[in-house]
Amino acid sequence: MPKPERHLAETTAPPVLSAKDWHSEDDPSNPRNFPLRRRVLSTIAVTLLAFVSTFGASIYSAGIAEVSSTFNVSEEVAILALSLYNLGLAAGPLIGAPLSETAGRKLVVLIATPIFALFTLGAGFSTNIAALSICRFFAGVFAAPAVGNASATITDYTAGRYRAISMAFYYSVPFLGAVLGPLVGGFVAQARGWRWTQWTTVFFTVAFYLPVLFTRETYKHTILRRRAKQLAIEGPPRIDRSPAATIRHFATTLLVRPLHMLLTEPIVTLVCLYNGFLFGLMYTFVVASPWVYEHYYAFPPASQNLSFLGLILGTLLAPFPLILIDHLLYQPRLKRFDQTKPEADQRFPPEHRLYPSLIGSLLLPTCLFIFAWTARPAVHWIVPIFFQGAAILASLLIYASANLFMMDSYGPLYGASAAGAAMLSRYTLSAAFPLFSLQLYRALGVGWATSLLAFCTLAMAPIPWLFWLWGAQLREKSTYETSA
Repeated sequence: MPKPERHLAETTAPPVLSAKDWHSEDDPSNPRNFPLRRRVLSTIAVTLLAFVSTFGASIYSAGIAEVSSTFNVSEEVAILALSLYNLGLAAGPLIGAPLSETAGRKLVVLIATPIFALFTLGAGFSTNIAALSICRFFAGVFAAPAVGNASATITDYTAGRYRAISMAFYYSVPFLGAVLGPLVGGFVAQARGWRWTQWTTVFFTVAFYLPVLFTRETYKHTILRRRAKQLAIEGPPRIDRSPAATIRHFATTLLVRPLHMLLTEPIVTLVCLYNGFLFGLMYTFVVASPWVYEHYYAFPPASQNLSFLGLILGTLLAPFPLILIDHLLYQPRLKRFDQTKPEADQRFPPEHRLYPSLIGSLLLPTCLFIFAWTARPAVHWIVPIFFQGAAILASLLIYASANLFMMDSYGPLYGASAAGAAMLSRYTLSAAFPLFSLQLYRALGVGWATSLLAFCTLAMAPIPWLFWLWGAQLREKSTYETSA
Protein backbone atom coordinates (compact mmCIF):
# COMPACT_ATOMS: atom_id res chain seq x y z
CA MET A 1 0.00 0.00 0.00
CA PRO A 2 1.28 3.51 -0.75
CA LYS A 3 2.20 5.58 2.26
CA PRO A 4 -0.34 8.32 3.05
CA GLU A 5 2.13 11.17 2.71
CA ARG A 6 3.16 10.00 -0.74
CA HIS A 7 -0.36 10.67 -1.91
CA LEU A 8 -0.17 14.10 -0.31
CA ALA A 9 3.04 14.79 -2.19
CA GLU A 10 1.26 14.11 -5.49
CA THR A 11 -1.21 16.89 -4.83
CA THR A 12 1.03 19.41 -3.10
CA ALA A 13 4.45 18.95 -4.73
CA PRO A 14 6.05 22.06 -6.25
CA PRO A 15 4.65 22.99 -9.65
CA VAL A 16 6.47 21.16 -12.40
CA LEU A 17 8.40 23.88 -14.16
CA SER A 18 10.19 21.68 -16.68
CA ALA A 19 9.81 18.25 -18.18
CA LYS A 20 13.26 18.68 -19.68
CA ASP A 21 16.64 18.21 -18.10
CA TRP A 22 20.25 19.11 -18.74
CA HIS A 23 21.32 18.15 -22.25
CA SER A 24 24.00 15.85 -20.82
CA GLU A 25 26.20 15.37 -17.80
CA ASP A 26 28.56 17.95 -19.34
CA ASP A 27 25.87 20.59 -19.96
CA PRO A 28 27.66 23.94 -19.36
CA SER A 29 24.45 25.41 -17.92
CA ASN A 30 24.59 22.94 -15.04
CA PRO A 31 26.13 24.78 -12.04
CA ARG A 32 28.20 21.69 -11.24
CA ASN A 33 29.94 22.16 -14.61
CA PHE A 34 30.80 25.81 -14.05
CA PRO A 35 34.57 26.44 -13.97
CA LEU A 36 36.09 25.52 -10.62
CA ARG A 37 37.22 29.10 -10.00
CA ARG A 38 33.69 30.42 -10.48
CA ARG A 39 32.20 27.77 -8.19
CA VAL A 40 34.73 28.44 -5.44
CA LEU A 41 34.41 32.22 -5.61
CA SER A 42 30.61 32.07 -5.79
CA THR A 43 30.49 29.72 -2.81
CA ILE A 44 32.67 32.12 -0.83
CA ALA A 45 30.48 35.07 -1.85
CA VAL A 46 27.16 33.54 -0.77
CA THR A 47 28.73 32.12 2.40
CA LEU A 48 30.05 35.51 3.48
CA LEU A 49 26.66 37.10 2.92
CA ALA A 50 25.08 34.37 5.06
CA PHE A 51 27.71 35.11 7.70
CA VAL A 52 26.42 38.70 7.97
CA SER A 53 22.97 37.41 8.93
CA THR A 54 24.11 35.84 12.20
CA PHE A 55 26.81 38.47 12.75
CA GLY A 56 24.03 41.06 12.70
CA ALA A 57 22.18 39.13 15.39
CA SER A 58 24.96 38.91 17.96
CA ILE A 59 26.83 42.18 17.42
CA TYR A 60 23.91 43.87 19.14
CA SER A 61 24.64 41.98 22.38
CA ALA A 62 27.63 44.24 23.07
CA GLY A 63 25.34 47.26 23.35
CA ILE A 64 22.58 45.78 25.54
CA ALA A 65 23.66 47.64 28.72
CA GLU A 66 23.81 50.97 26.85
CA VAL A 67 20.44 50.35 25.18
CA SER A 68 18.95 49.67 28.61
CA SER A 69 20.36 52.98 29.88
CA THR A 70 19.49 54.99 26.76
CA PHE A 71 15.84 53.97 26.65
CA ASN A 72 15.43 53.58 30.42
CA VAL A 73 14.27 49.97 30.20
CA SER A 74 15.31 46.82 32.04
CA GLU A 75 18.12 44.62 30.76
CA GLU A 76 15.58 41.90 29.96
CA VAL A 77 13.64 44.28 27.68
CA ALA A 78 16.87 45.37 25.98
CA ILE A 79 17.77 41.72 25.31
CA LEU A 80 14.41 41.30 23.60
CA ALA A 81 15.75 43.05 20.48
CA LEU A 82 18.40 40.32 20.21
CA SER A 83 15.80 37.56 20.52
CA LEU A 84 13.38 39.16 18.06
CA TYR A 85 16.08 39.25 15.38
CA ASN A 86 16.50 35.47 15.72
CA LEU A 87 12.74 35.07 15.66
CA GLY A 88 12.81 36.96 12.37
CA LEU A 89 15.38 34.49 11.04
CA ALA A 90 12.95 31.69 11.91
CA ALA A 91 10.10 33.43 10.05
CA GLY A 92 12.16 34.54 7.05
CA PRO A 93 11.81 31.34 4.99
CA LEU A 94 8.07 32.00 4.75
CA ILE A 95 9.01 34.84 2.39
CA GLY A 96 12.26 33.67 0.88
CA ALA A 97 11.41 30.08 -0.04
CA PRO A 98 8.34 30.77 -2.24
CA LEU A 99 10.15 33.55 -4.08
CA SER A 100 13.22 31.36 -4.61
CA GLU A 101 11.14 28.73 -6.39
CA THR A 102 9.59 31.26 -8.75
CA ALA A 103 12.24 33.95 -9.26
CA GLY A 104 15.43 32.00 -8.56
CA ARG A 105 17.90 32.05 -5.71
CA LYS A 106 20.01 35.02 -6.76
CA LEU A 107 17.18 37.48 -7.36
CA VAL A 108 15.65 36.83 -3.94
CA VAL A 109 18.96 37.54 -2.21
CA LEU A 110 19.55 40.64 -4.33
CA ILE A 111 16.17 42.05 -3.28
CA ALA A 112 16.03 40.89 0.35
CA THR A 113 19.54 41.98 1.38
CA PRO A 114 19.09 45.74 0.77
CA ILE A 115 15.81 45.60 2.73
CA PHE A 116 17.71 43.87 5.55
CA ALA A 117 20.28 46.67 5.45
CA LEU A 118 17.55 49.35 5.58
CA PHE A 119 15.89 47.81 8.64
CA THR A 120 19.31 47.48 10.31
CA LEU A 121 19.97 51.14 9.53
CA GLY A 122 16.58 51.96 11.02
CA ALA A 123 17.47 50.03 14.17
CA GLY A 124 20.53 52.24 14.57
CA PHE A 125 18.40 55.40 14.31
CA SER A 126 15.61 54.14 16.60
CA THR A 127 14.44 56.57 19.26
CA ASN A 128 12.64 54.07 21.50
CA ILE A 129 12.81 50.39 22.37
CA ALA A 130 9.64 49.54 20.43
CA ALA A 131 11.04 50.91 17.16
CA LEU A 132 14.35 49.17 17.80
CA SER A 133 12.66 45.81 18.44
CA ILE A 134 10.43 46.07 15.37
CA CYS A 135 13.34 47.02 13.10
CA ARG A 136 15.44 44.19 14.48
CA PHE A 137 12.67 41.66 13.89
CA PHE A 138 12.19 42.64 10.25
CA ALA A 139 15.94 42.83 9.73
CA GLY A 140 16.04 39.16 10.76
CA VAL A 141 13.18 38.31 8.41
CA PHE A 142 15.00 39.76 5.39
CA ALA A 143 18.38 38.39 6.49
CA ALA A 144 17.03 34.82 6.44
CA PRO A 145 17.01 34.29 2.62
CA ALA A 146 20.79 34.78 2.52
CA VAL A 147 21.17 31.87 4.99
CA GLY A 148 18.74 29.50 3.28
CA ASN A 149 19.80 30.28 -0.27
CA ALA A 150 23.50 29.92 0.54
CA SER A 151 23.06 26.28 1.56
CA ALA A 152 20.84 25.65 -1.49
CA THR A 153 23.42 27.25 -3.79
CA ILE A 154 26.23 25.13 -2.35
CA THR A 155 24.04 22.07 -2.92
CA ASP A 156 23.52 23.16 -6.54
CA TYR A 157 27.29 23.32 -7.01
CA THR A 158 28.26 20.10 -5.23
CA ALA A 159 27.53 16.42 -5.89
CA GLY A 160 26.14 14.54 -2.91
CA ARG A 161 29.21 12.46 -2.15
CA TYR A 162 31.37 15.58 -1.78
CA ARG A 163 28.79 17.72 -0.03
CA ALA A 164 30.22 17.19 3.44
CA ILE A 165 33.42 18.98 2.44
CA SER A 166 31.79 22.17 1.15
CA MET A 167 29.08 22.16 3.82
CA ALA A 168 31.69 21.75 6.59
CA PHE A 169 32.66 25.37 6.03
CA TYR A 170 29.11 26.59 5.48
CA TYR A 171 27.78 24.98 8.67
CA SER A 172 30.41 26.91 10.61
CA VAL A 173 29.07 30.22 9.33
CA PRO A 174 26.09 30.69 11.72
CA PHE A 175 28.34 29.86 14.67
CA LEU A 176 31.19 32.08 13.47
CA GLY A 177 28.90 35.05 12.93
CA ALA A 178 27.32 34.59 16.34
CA VAL A 179 30.64 34.41 18.25
CA LEU A 180 32.52 37.02 16.21
CA GLY A 181 29.72 39.59 16.52
CA PRO A 182 30.21 40.27 20.26
CA LEU A 183 33.98 40.65 19.80
CA VAL A 184 33.63 43.27 17.05
CA GLY A 185 30.58 44.82 18.67
CA GLY A 186 32.32 45.19 22.01
CA PHE A 187 35.07 47.38 20.59
CA VAL A 188 32.64 49.32 18.38
CA ALA A 189 30.23 49.99 21.26
CA GLN A 190 33.05 51.14 23.56
CA ALA A 191 34.45 53.50 20.94
CA ARG A 192 31.28 54.88 19.29
CA GLY A 193 28.20 53.66 21.16
CA TRP A 194 25.60 50.94 20.60
CA ARG A 195 24.11 52.55 17.47
CA TRP A 196 27.35 51.89 15.62
CA THR A 197 26.89 48.14 16.16
CA GLN A 198 23.97 48.39 13.75
CA TRP A 199 25.74 50.65 11.27
CA THR A 200 28.78 48.37 11.33
CA THR A 201 26.47 45.55 10.25
CA VAL A 202 25.36 47.71 7.31
CA PHE A 203 29.00 48.25 6.28
CA PHE A 204 29.63 44.49 6.35
CA THR A 205 26.42 43.88 4.39
CA VAL A 206 27.41 46.27 1.60
CA ALA A 207 30.92 44.83 1.40
CA PHE A 208 29.70 41.23 1.11
CA TYR A 209 26.69 42.08 -1.07
CA LEU A 210 28.77 43.42 -3.96
CA PRO A 211 30.50 40.09 -4.82
CA VAL A 212 27.10 38.36 -4.99
CA LEU A 213 26.17 40.69 -7.87
CA PHE A 214 28.72 38.84 -10.02
CA THR A 215 27.50 35.31 -9.24
CA ARG A 216 25.25 33.33 -11.59
CA GLU A 217 21.86 31.79 -10.95
CA THR A 218 22.10 28.15 -9.83
CA TYR A 219 18.46 27.06 -9.44
CA LYS A 220 17.85 24.40 -12.08
CA HIS A 221 14.25 25.27 -12.96
CA THR A 222 15.07 28.96 -13.37
CA ILE A 223 18.06 28.20 -15.61
CA LEU A 224 16.04 25.86 -17.85
CA ARG A 225 13.16 28.31 -18.10
CA ARG A 226 15.47 31.16 -19.10
CA ARG A 227 17.25 28.96 -21.64
CA ALA A 228 13.95 27.99 -23.24
CA LYS A 229 12.99 31.66 -23.51
CA GLN A 230 16.33 32.67 -25.03
CA LEU A 231 16.19 29.89 -27.62
CA ALA A 232 12.55 30.70 -28.43
CA ILE A 233 11.53 27.11 -27.93
CA GLU A 234 8.53 25.75 -26.13
CA GLY A 235 8.90 26.68 -22.48
CA PRO A 236 8.62 24.28 -19.60
CA PRO A 237 5.07 23.06 -19.08
CA ARG A 238 3.21 24.44 -16.10
CA ILE A 239 0.31 23.19 -14.06
CA ASP A 240 -2.28 25.19 -12.16
CA ARG A 241 -0.62 28.48 -11.17
CA SER A 242 -3.73 30.08 -9.67
CA PRO A 243 -3.27 32.04 -6.43
CA ALA A 244 -5.21 29.40 -4.49
CA ALA A 245 -2.97 26.59 -5.78
CA THR A 246 0.18 28.59 -5.06
CA ILE A 247 -0.93 29.42 -1.51
CA ARG A 248 -1.91 25.80 -0.89
CA HIS A 249 1.45 24.52 -2.12
CA PHE A 250 3.57 26.86 -0.04
CA ALA A 251 1.39 26.50 3.05
CA THR A 252 1.99 22.76 2.81
CA THR A 253 5.72 22.98 2.05
CA LEU A 254 6.61 25.75 4.50
CA LEU A 255 4.11 25.39 7.35
CA VAL A 256 2.04 22.24 7.49
CA ARG A 257 4.60 19.68 6.37
CA PRO A 258 7.58 20.97 8.41
CA LEU A 259 5.44 21.15 11.54
CA HIS A 260 3.96 17.73 10.83
CA MET A 261 7.42 16.25 10.35
CA LEU A 262 8.67 17.99 13.48
CA LEU A 263 5.89 16.42 15.55
CA THR A 264 5.60 12.98 13.96
CA GLU A 265 8.99 12.02 12.47
CA PRO A 266 11.44 10.82 15.16
CA ILE A 267 14.46 11.65 13.01
CA VAL A 268 13.33 15.23 12.41
CA THR A 269 12.12 15.69 15.99
CA LEU A 270 15.36 14.54 17.58
CA VAL A 271 17.69 16.31 15.13
CA CYS A 272 15.77 19.57 15.55
CA LEU A 273 15.74 19.22 19.34
CA TYR A 274 19.48 18.52 19.50
CA ASN A 275 20.57 21.17 17.01
CA GLY A 276 18.12 23.73 18.36
CA PHE A 277 19.61 23.26 21.81
CA LEU A 278 23.12 23.71 20.38
CA PHE A 279 22.10 27.07 18.93
CA GLY A 280 20.57 28.03 22.25
CA LEU A 281 23.82 27.04 23.98
CA MET A 282 25.80 29.21 21.58
CA TYR A 283 23.65 32.26 22.34
CA THR A 284 23.93 31.49 26.05
CA PHE A 285 27.68 31.97 25.67
CA VAL A 286 27.11 35.14 23.63
CA VAL A 287 25.08 36.72 26.43
CA ALA A 288 26.72 35.22 29.53
CA SER A 289 30.43 34.93 28.72
CA PRO A 290 31.30 38.60 29.39
CA TRP A 291 29.64 38.32 32.82
CA VAL A 292 31.59 35.13 33.63
CA TYR A 293 34.99 36.66 32.96
CA GLU A 294 34.09 39.96 34.59
CA HIS A 295 32.70 38.26 37.72
CA TYR A 296 35.34 35.55 38.21
CA TYR A 297 38.45 37.13 36.69
CA ALA A 298 37.72 40.87 36.97
CA PHE A 299 38.25 41.31 33.23
CA PRO A 300 37.87 44.95 32.09
CA PRO A 301 35.50 45.58 29.13
CA ALA A 302 38.22 45.19 26.47
CA SER A 303 39.31 41.83 27.89
CA GLN A 304 35.70 40.67 28.12
CA ASN A 305 35.50 41.16 24.35
CA LEU A 306 38.67 39.12 23.84
CA SER A 307 37.19 36.27 25.88
CA PHE A 308 35.29 35.33 22.71
CA LEU A 309 38.53 34.35 20.99
CA GLY A 310 38.25 30.79 22.32
CA LEU A 311 34.78 30.43 20.82
CA ILE A 312 35.98 31.94 17.54
CA LEU A 313 38.98 29.62 17.35
CA GLY A 314 36.82 26.55 18.05
CA THR A 315 34.46 27.58 15.25
CA LEU A 316 37.27 28.19 12.77
CA LEU A 317 38.88 24.82 13.49
CA ALA A 318 35.66 22.78 13.29
CA PRO A 319 35.62 22.28 9.48
CA PHE A 320 38.95 20.48 9.55
CA PRO A 321 37.93 17.48 11.71
CA LEU A 322 34.69 17.32 9.70
CA ILE A 323 36.65 17.07 6.45
CA LEU A 324 39.18 14.66 7.97
CA ILE A 325 36.44 12.33 9.24
CA ASP A 326 34.73 12.47 5.85
CA HIS A 327 38.02 11.61 4.11
CA LEU A 328 39.09 8.82 6.46
CA LEU A 329 35.74 7.18 7.29
CA TYR A 330 32.86 8.23 5.03
CA GLN A 331 34.48 8.28 1.58
CA PRO A 332 36.28 4.87 1.87
CA ARG A 333 33.05 3.20 3.00
CA LEU A 334 31.09 4.87 0.21
CA LYS A 335 33.66 3.68 -2.33
CA ARG A 336 33.50 0.08 -1.06
CA PHE A 337 29.70 0.24 -1.09
CA ASP A 338 29.63 1.42 -4.71
CA GLN A 339 31.88 -1.49 -5.67
CA THR A 340 29.98 -4.22 -3.81
CA LYS A 341 26.32 -3.18 -3.52
CA PRO A 342 24.12 -6.14 -4.48
CA GLU A 343 21.22 -4.15 -5.99
CA ALA A 344 21.35 -1.29 -8.45
CA ASP A 345 18.77 0.82 -6.58
CA GLN A 346 20.26 0.25 -3.13
CA ARG A 347 21.31 3.47 -1.38
CA PHE A 348 24.30 4.10 0.84
CA PRO A 349 22.96 4.24 4.43
CA PRO A 350 22.82 7.86 5.66
CA GLU A 351 23.92 6.65 9.11
CA HIS A 352 27.50 6.90 7.86
CA ARG A 353 27.10 10.70 8.00
CA LEU A 354 26.96 10.41 11.79
CA TYR A 355 30.62 9.73 12.60
CA PRO A 356 31.32 13.34 13.72
CA SER A 357 28.13 13.34 15.83
CA LEU A 358 29.15 10.16 17.59
CA ILE A 359 32.40 11.83 18.64
CA GLY A 360 30.89 15.23 19.40
CA SER A 361 28.06 13.82 21.53
CA LEU A 362 30.62 12.58 24.06
CA LEU A 363 33.02 15.50 23.73
CA LEU A 364 30.44 18.26 24.28
CA PRO A 365 29.23 17.45 27.82
CA THR A 366 32.81 16.70 28.86
CA CYS A 367 33.99 20.13 27.73
CA LEU A 368 31.02 21.87 29.35
CA PHE A 369 31.62 20.21 32.71
CA ILE A 370 35.31 21.16 32.62
CA PHE A 371 34.45 24.76 31.67
CA ALA A 372 31.87 24.87 34.46
CA TRP A 373 34.29 24.02 37.25
CA THR A 374 37.51 25.62 35.98
CA ALA A 375 36.02 29.10 35.53
CA ARG A 376 37.19 30.38 38.94
CA PRO A 377 40.03 32.62 40.11
CA ALA A 378 42.18 29.69 41.28
CA VAL A 379 42.44 28.40 37.68
CA HIS A 380 44.07 30.44 34.92
CA TRP A 381 41.52 32.05 32.60
CA ILE A 382 42.99 30.36 29.53
CA VAL A 383 41.61 27.00 30.71
CA PRO A 384 37.88 27.87 30.63
CA ILE A 385 38.39 29.83 27.41
CA PHE A 386 40.00 26.76 25.81
CA PHE A 387 37.18 24.44 26.87
CA GLN A 388 34.53 26.91 25.72
CA GLY A 389 36.16 26.75 22.29
CA ALA A 390 36.29 22.95 22.44
CA ALA A 391 32.58 22.88 23.35
CA ILE A 392 31.71 24.97 20.27
CA LEU A 393 33.86 22.69 18.10
CA ALA A 394 32.01 19.64 19.47
CA SER A 395 28.68 21.40 18.86
CA LEU A 396 29.60 21.90 15.21
CA LEU A 397 30.59 18.25 14.81
CA ILE A 398 27.10 17.31 15.98
CA TYR A 399 25.24 20.04 14.13
CA ALA A 400 26.84 19.52 10.72
CA SER A 401 26.69 15.73 10.60
CA ALA A 402 23.18 15.49 12.07
CA ASN A 403 21.92 17.88 9.39
CA LEU A 404 23.58 15.88 6.62
CA PHE A 405 22.12 12.67 8.06
CA MET A 406 18.62 14.16 8.08
CA MET A 407 18.93 15.52 4.53
CA ASP A 408 20.27 12.18 3.22
CA SER A 409 17.46 10.35 5.01
CA TYR A 410 14.65 12.30 3.36
CA GLY A 411 16.32 13.09 0.05
CA PRO A 412 15.25 15.83 -2.34
CA LEU A 413 11.50 15.23 -2.01
CA TYR A 414 11.04 15.99 1.69
CA GLY A 415 14.50 17.24 2.64
CA ALA A 416 13.46 20.86 2.09
CA SER A 417 10.59 20.50 4.55
CA ALA A 418 12.89 18.80 7.07
CA ALA A 419 15.36 21.67 6.65
CA GLY A 420 12.52 24.14 7.19
CA ALA A 421 11.62 22.43 10.45
CA ALA A 422 15.28 22.56 11.50
CA MET A 423 15.63 26.28 10.75
CA LEU A 424 12.39 27.04 12.58
CA SER A 425 13.46 25.12 15.69
CA ARG A 426 17.05 26.34 15.93
CA TYR A 427 16.27 30.03 15.54
CA THR A 428 13.23 29.83 17.80
CA LEU A 429 15.36 28.30 20.56
CA SER A 430 18.18 30.76 19.92
CA ALA A 431 15.57 33.51 20.39
CA ALA A 432 14.43 32.01 23.70
CA PHE A 433 17.75 31.24 25.39
CA PRO A 434 19.08 34.83 25.67
CA LEU A 435 15.95 35.81 27.60
CA PHE A 436 16.96 33.73 30.63
CA SER A 437 20.67 32.89 30.19
CA LEU A 438 22.15 35.81 32.09
CA GLN A 439 19.66 35.42 34.95
CA LEU A 440 20.52 31.71 35.13
CA TYR A 441 24.24 32.41 35.47
CA ARG A 442 23.70 35.15 38.05
CA ALA A 443 21.42 32.94 40.11
CA LEU A 444 23.41 29.68 40.02
CA GLY A 445 26.94 30.82 39.22
CA VAL A 446 29.01 29.56 36.32
CA GLY A 447 29.54 26.09 37.85
CA TRP A 448 25.97 24.98 38.30
CA ALA A 449 24.50 27.02 35.44
CA THR A 450 26.88 25.45 32.92
CA SER A 451 26.52 22.04 34.59
CA LEU A 452 22.77 22.26 34.05
CA LEU A 453 23.40 22.83 30.35
CA ALA A 454 25.97 20.01 30.36
CA PHE A 455 23.45 17.60 31.88
CA CYS A 456 21.02 18.50 29.07
CA THR A 457 23.64 17.69 26.43
CA LEU A 458 24.45 14.47 28.29
CA ALA A 459 20.78 13.49 28.14
CA MET A 460 20.78 14.14 24.38
CA ALA A 461 24.12 12.40 23.73
CA PRO A 462 22.44 9.03 22.91
CA ILE A 463 20.52 10.57 19.97
CA PRO A 464 23.16 9.99 17.25
CA TRP A 465 23.87 6.54 18.68
CA LEU A 466 20.16 5.77 18.46
CA PHE A 467 20.23 6.78 14.79
CA TRP A 468 23.36 4.70 14.22
CA LEU A 469 21.74 1.56 15.65
CA TRP A 470 18.12 1.93 14.55
CA GLY A 471 18.13 4.57 11.80
CA ALA A 472 17.06 2.09 9.11
CA GLN A 473 14.07 0.95 11.20
CA LEU A 474 13.03 4.55 11.85
CA ARG A 475 13.08 5.30 8.14
CA GLU A 476 11.04 2.20 7.38
CA LYS A 477 8.31 3.38 9.74
CA SER A 478 8.26 6.89 8.31
CA THR A 479 5.03 8.12 6.72
CA TYR A 480 7.21 10.10 4.32
CA GLU A 481 9.15 8.58 1.49
CA THR A 482 12.84 8.42 2.42
CA SER A 483 15.09 8.41 -0.61
CA ALA A 484 18.52 9.42 -1.80
